Amino acid sequence: MLTATGLTKHFGGVVALDDAGIELVSGQVHGLVGENGAGKSTLVKILCGVLRPDAGTITIENHPVRLTDARRAAAHGVAVVSQELMTFGDLIVLENLFPHNRMAGKRELARRAAPVLAELGLSAPPHARVGTLPLADRQLLEICRALLQEPRILVLDEPTSTLPREAVARLEQTIRGLAKRGLAVLYISHYLEDVMRIAQRVTVLRNGRTVLTGRETTKVSLGSLVEAMLGEAIPPTTPTRRPTSNGPALHLTDVTTPHLHKVSLTATAGEIVGLAGLQGAGHLAVFDVICGRKHPTSGQVTLPSGTTPRSFRQAVAAGVAYISGDRKARGLMLDRPVWENLTAVRSLGLGRDGALPPRRPRQARAQTQATKLRISSDLTLPASALSGGNQQKTVLGKWLDAAPTLALLDDPTRGVDVRARLEVHDLIRDLAESGRPVLIASSDLTELTELCHRVLIFQHGQITAELTDATEQDLSLAMNAGFARPTNTKRNAPRQR
Repeated sequence: MLTATGLTKHFGGVVALDDAGIELVSGQVHGLVGENGAGKSTLVKILCGVLRPDAGTITIENHPVRLTDARRAAAHGVAVVSQELMTFGDLIVLENLFPHNRMAGKRELARRAAPVLAELGLSAPPHARVGTLPLADRQLLEICRALLQEPRILVLDEPTSTLPREAVARLEQTIRGLAKRGLAVLYISHYLEDVMRIAQRVTVLRNGRTVLTGRETTKVSLGSLVEAMLGEAIPPTTPTRRPTSNGPALHLTDVTTPHLHKVSLTATAGEIVGLAGLQGAGHLAVFDVICGRKHPTSGQVTLPSGTTPRSFRQAVAAGVAYISGDRKARGLMLDRPVWENLTAVRSLGLGRDGALPPRRPRQARAQTQATKLRISSDLTLPASALSGGNQQKTVLGKWLDAAPTLALLDDPTRGVDVRARLEVHDLIRDLAESGRPVLIASSDLTELTELCHRVLIFQHGQITAELTDATEQDLSLAMNAGFARPTNTKRNAPRQR
């Protein structure tokens, strides 16, 4: 269906792609993996016409094509779902699904969209403002819009990064159905097990070059895939130490909101507590209360500082760090230099460096943080130029710069590669071992088993189970059934991403 050979792309002196290639076949799902910065996004942008290669050829059905812009790529049957969401928050669902169709009535558009929305399990009302939808629904909306184009070639870049487990299973079923109908699907993900499960073939990029080309997934192991990505074997996972600090703790007592019912929990100093549940179960609503974004109708929240949060600004001033998985919208100033982002909370948000914080001390402090966090980039570049892994470490770094007393992490490794994931996990463990309570919510259940001392399961706004030394299967059962098997089993081997 589509063959790309010899693709090369330079950005100044940086080689993003170096003689890379890939072949997509009708009726097959082809996985593409690599570290952040390996060249995957550049390859995707070339295939969808956003970027033009400096060299190389692309053929579709054995005919050479020039994908000079997105419209021409779409005319050749290429549809792309980008990792960076391209929804319009001020427009309704139907206007996002059919952005160029102003002639048909909304009833007709809703009729066309209904089968695809149902197939993906997206129940958002067609006239709802997209900006009010959860991040997972917005990601499904992107996929729905691509499918409505009736493409021959579908490129999915990190399509499950924000989706709960049940939505992932539904999407995988849809992808298999599309392949059976003859589509060529390029599936890009850091979740390597998902790639191995859904794809028939896999290609690996490293430093802009293709180091493994179209290998059948039945003939490659997970370990060899990781080794091809990194150029070396993956180091063993560092175990999380048991908390030993007796410092200040976080307390929630009978907290009730429209999304929570009499929730009580404690996170002690040095403890990593996981929060898990299906979409809308209430575990993320806990973060809103602790951050001061929502006020409980009854009950009490006491931060490690001894105060009760009345607003987000007050919570941050009291030492709360909120690390969002939606780093583009809530974590970074994308158009500002990396060094400004790394010092933003302490210098700008908390004003600890005066009304006009001097530039040089901030840059020096940012460089210290970057070295500690292994952010391998020019700190004068805008944050938008960083890889996903370096962006997430920058979000962590700006909060660490403010010396928090409590850390809240929402999907902290969403969309980062296997090496960056290990580095972020080590930073989270260091944060806990320095005596701070840490709460983490993650759609990746293996992340919870690897990091957490215990995991609280939420259903319908209530804590229904508390698990220690749980396996991924234990967590899934508790989330879906409302109870958990008693378990004394050790943690599973780390899941590779």
